[in-house]
Amino acid sequence: MEDYLIREIDRIGELLLKVARRLGLFLDDVPQHSVSDIKAEMEKVQLALDLDTILAEETPVLYLVEKEHISEKGLEAFVEIIFHSDCEEAKKSVILKDAIHYLDNIGYYSFRLHSLSGE
Repeated sequence: MEDYLIREIDRIGELLLKVARRLGLFLDDVPQHSVSDIKAEMEKVQLALDLDTILAEETPVLYLVEKEHISEKGLEAFVEIIFHSDCEEAKKSVILKDAIHYLDNIGYYSFRLHSLSGE
């Protein structure tokens, strides 16, 4: 029960953050990253994920979920980082849509990702 409450509180907080952004209260808080910046940070923290391999996958979301066993929150964070990077727009769009579809299907509604997609 406690986990459920914590998740719901997190979701409410995310919703409030999105509302604040739409109201223009946090216009400059979303950083723009390059893919090389992301790789450098992943190497710095010794994260055992290879960004090139993930981005080269036909279905990067399924790769992250099935092979890397990424959590829902981890998937949200990964997609948001990629979305705010200089990755190809088409690839960003595919990853975002796939992540939203996957999370919706398992019953995890991501305010963060839905707000990025404009839905």
